[in-house]
Amino acid sequence: MSKALLAAWRINSLAPAPYPERLDTNDNALDRFLGSSLGQARLWASHLRLKRLRSFADKVVHRSNALSALSEAELAACVDDLRVKLARQGLTEDLTIEVFSLVREVCGRKLGLRHFPVQLIGGRVILAGKLAEMQTGEGKSLTAVLPAIAVALSGLPVHVITVNEYLVRRDARFMRPVYEFFGLDVGMVVPDQDPETRRNAYGCDVTYCVNKDLVFDYLRDRIDSNRDVSDARRAVARLFRGDENSRAYLRGLFFGIVDEADSVLIDEARTPLIISSSVSDKQGVDDYRRALDFCRQLRDGLHFRIFAADKLIQLTPAGRDHITNICGNLPGVWQVARARFELIEQALAAQLLYMRDKHYIVKDEKVQIVDEYTGRVMSDRTWESGLHQMIEVKEGCALTDRRKTISRITYQRFFRRYLRLGGMTGTAAEVVGELSAIFGLDVLRIPTNRAVQRKNLGTRIFLDTASRWDAVLKSIRRVRDEGRPVLIGTRSVAASEHLSSLLKTEGIEHSVINARQDEDEATVVEQAGRVGRVTVATNMAGRGTDIKLESGVSDRGGLHVILSEFHESPRIDRQLYGRAGRQGDKGSYESIVSLEDELFVLFSGEMARRVMSNSSFSNVITGMKAKLLRGSAQRSSERYYSRIRRQTVLEDQRLAKMLAFAGRGE
Repeated sequence: MSKALLAAWRINSLAPAPYPERLDTNDNALDRFLGSSLGQARLWASHLRLKRLRSFADKVVHRSNALSALSEAELAACVDDLRVKLARQGLTEDLTIEVFSLVREVCGRKLGLRHFPVQLIGGRVILAGKLAEMQTGEGKSLTAVLPAIAVALSGLPVHVITVNEYLVRRDARFMRPVYEFFGLDVGMVVPDQDPETRRNAYGCDVTYCVNKDLVFDYLRDRIDSNRDVSDARRAVARLFRGDENSRAYLRGLFFGIVDEADSVLIDEARTPLIISSSVSDKQGVDDYRRALDFCRQLRDGLHFRIFAADKLIQLTPAGRDHITNICGNLPGVWQVARARFELIEQALAAQLLYMRDKHYIVKDEKVQIVDEYTGRVMSDRTWESGLHQMIEVKEGCALTDRRKTISRITYQRFFRRYLRLGGMTGTAAEVVGELSAIFGLDVLRIPTNRAVQRKNLGTRIFLDTASRWDAVLKSIRRVRDEGRPVLIGTRSVAASEHLSSLLKTEGIEHSVINARQDEDEATVVEQAGRVGRVTVATNMAGRGTDIKLESGVSDRGGLHVILSEFHESPRIDRQLYGRAGRQGDKGSYESIVSLEDELFVLFSGEMARRVMSNSSFSNVITGMKAKLLRGSAQRSSERYYSRIRRQTVLEDQRLAKMLAFAGRGE
């Protein structure tokens, strides 16, 4: 382990844990305000810092060009010499230039790709523990190799954290020859691995992993470390079991590189991650069925209120009285007021808030949750408090055990424990204040290597869903007839399959990527840039998906992207738009949506209703009116979810204090 590097990172104290990590900090509202203000100011001053970073990149390119004359054996000797220097001196500026120049040259030889100056700048920013805002298609995966190798060569484990298994497998396999040349082993943490394989993956110099898998493995380590026992018991356990760390998955939280950082640190940070265990269920299938039957007798507004954005339903006093009257003579759980009301509220939520082929799918006769951010199935995850079992009964599936929480942590608390954290994304500017206030991450905006040629063809907001789909079909035909590929983004499995059925009726050949049809994802993505190709996809084809254009497609105008429903944040919309016009290619995008979409219903309901009832509007809203309507809804949504994240942080701090007072861990 490089003590010189840790000293440069200003690691003064570590938490009393199974392995190295930072101590938790308790910041207050003033700290968060100052952090947010500093983050915004530093982003504004990005151009001032770029001058020095351009000088750094020029030095790397110059040094790398000189290395091109060396043989492989001579390059390998340079690596050996560099490893010794790093162990003694740490990552000084001169040694960082040397590392980056070697990585650039090796990538050129092994991958046929040499880093552009803007990628070298991005790598330097990440190494400094900051976020590089790099536009989509600018080669973030190749950029991450630079700081990963620099830190791994210094002797510290590196985690490259991304948003889905597809990207983990793709990047780890593609970059493996580069890591191996530097004598570094690279591991992949993916679902369904046995524990030993997973430990071996974390034991590698560089580990590619999905954010959720990483955090759950960390929680498992916290549980297994059993922090509540005395030092004497730990010593006795070591005598019989060997090193107490030998069973841990991770080796510590040293250096984390977060790909798509705004998605991981902001969008997915609304709720804590929980590890639970099976418990005996006092409710049986009959109780769940009875609750579902009872809730059909209840009326919205009279007996219950729906808080759709919170995924919450509450019984009114009239509703509680009604339930008490109709189930007063029933045995068991129905005799306990709080229990019967919770059961009915869960039944109402299962019926009205959790929709099949949107929030979950039924596959192999099991209810499987669909991740709303990635569009992918989370087969090993369940909802808590009996909701999952209620949905299983609703769908006629076999009943699984209920779960009891045994450990939990928020993303905010977890990622602040890294000794050094950096990352990259194409969309960080809108949330720079929160990234700085919560995680201490400054954002530096990196210029593109080539001028962006992506064209915005505008927004059309239709009054009803049917008109939206008609317009989408017309746009698909037009683009396909031009010989261009088209990608249509939907927000749910149901929407993607509905559009697929419309395309079949029209006789338009196409491919679909969603949580139910994910086996051939790599093949579909590979073919999505071909002449006249039509691809329908959920968020699975959003972040990190690189659609390569067939020869001649760029000359015809490139890939065209149609967004068929806005997300709660324009950042997520921009990620889909960014599939087109990558790395200087031509491309275009448009938004064809409906006022009946979830965003407008939840966050612009009154304005949307006024628009729909105003006869002065035609069936479609365009131009500035569409821009204002969209902006109003998405700003309301972002304010709402920002409050949710603040509440999550405050609740986490309160819980931590309670557990500390009780002498317990997470």
